[in-house]
Amino acid sequence: MHLEKLSLTNFKNYEDAQFTFGRQVNVIVGPNGSGKTNLLDAVYFLSLSKSAFHNQDALSINHQADFFIVDGVFSKENRNTQITISLQRGQRKMLLADKKPYERVSEHIGRFPVVLMAPNDTDLVREHSEDRRHFFDGVLSQLDPEYLRDYLMYQQVLKQRNSLLKLFAERNYLDEELLETYNEPLLQLAQRIYERRKRFVTEFLPSFRKHYAYLSQERETVDIIYESEVGNEEFAKDFRRNRNRDIMLQRTTKGIHKDDFVFEIGGVALKKFGSQGQQKTFVIALKLAQFDQLQAEKSTKPILLLDDIFDKLDDRRIGKLIQLMDKGVFGQLLITDARPERTTELLQAVKADVKFFHVEQV
Repeated sequence: MHLEKLSLTNFKNYEDAQFTFGRQVNVIVGPNGSGKTNLLDAVYFLSLSKSAFHNQDALSINHQADFFIVDGVFSKENRNTQITISLQRGQRKMLLADKKPYERVSEHIGRFPVVLMAPNDTDLVREHSEDRRHFFDGVLSQLDPEYLRDYLMYQQVLKQRNSLLKLFAERNYLDEELLETYNEPLLQLAQRIYERRKRFVTEFLPSFRKHYAYLSQERETVDIIYESEVGNEEFAKDFRRNRNRDIMLQRTTKGIHKDDFVFEIGGVALKKFGSQGQQKTFVIALKLAQFDQLQAEKSTKPILLLDDIFDKLDDRRIGKLIQLMDKGVFGQLLITDARPERTTELLQAVKADVKFFHVEQV
C-alpha cells in the first residue's frame, strides 16, 4: 500500500499544493518552519481523519481561510481509492471515499494504516498516563474495529455520566436508578476494553522486545506492564461504592480511562532511571512494534512517517534504522529533514528509489 497523490487546500500553511509520491522513500526537505511536519500531518490526517498533533480539527485550517480540503489517492492491491476530507469552520467534518461519504467516520480507521515517528515521542515516557493510553488506543483502533467501537461508546457514556454527576452535585440530590442506567453499560464496556488491552500487550511484547534488542545491541531487558483496576474482581462493587466521591468531584474517578502502561528497563521505571538514549530507543521500538502489528493484521505495510528524527538520534540508532530500510523492512516512507545533504548521504547505501521534495519558507 502507498499514497500516490496528495492535494492540499488551506491545510495549515499550504494554501494550494499537490504532491505525487514515490512508492518507496520520499524525503521532504526545507528550512525549519517551512511546513515539512505539516505535510506529514496531512498524510496522517488522510489516513486517520485527525491530526497527529492536536485534537481540534479547526486548528488545521489555514488562519486566513474558512475551510480546508485534504485529498489523496491510496493504491492498495492494484486498486486506487480517493479519500477526501474537508472542514468548514463551524460545520461538521466531511470524509469521503471515492466521493461517497462513510456512514461512520470510524469505518475509515485502519483502512490505510500509518505509523508516525516524531521528536516528541519521548513524551510517552516522560509525561502522563493519558499520553500512553492515547498511544495504545491509537494502535488498537487501527487494528481492531470492534475495539474502536467500544472505546468510542465508552467515551460517550462516560461523558454522559459525568454530566449527570455534575447535575447531582449542583442540585444536591441523587437518583440511583438513573445513575445505574449509565453504570451498567460503562462497566460492561470497561471490561471488554480491559480484556482487549491486556491481550494486546501480551501480543505486542515479543515484537517490541525484539526491536529494542536490535536497536540497543541487547544491552538491557525491557518490559511494558499494563495497570488497571478494572481487572480486580471487586471492581464493579468498588465502582458503585465510589458514587459519593464521584458526585463531589463531578466526574467518574474509576474506570479504564484511569489505566496506565508502565515502561520498565532492567526492572526499574524507565521514566525515573532511563537515560535519554534508552528512552529514545524504547519509543522507537514501540513504533517499530506498532508497524509489525499493523502489517500482520492488515496484510500490508503501513506508511511510515519519520519527522525530523535524523536530527534527534545518534549515529548508532540512525544506522540501525537505515539498515532496516536497506533490508526492505518498510514499504512507503516519508522523511523530513532540514539538511538535505545529510539525508542524501545517509540514504546512499539504501537500495531503494528515493524521491526528494523541496518545500519553501512560508
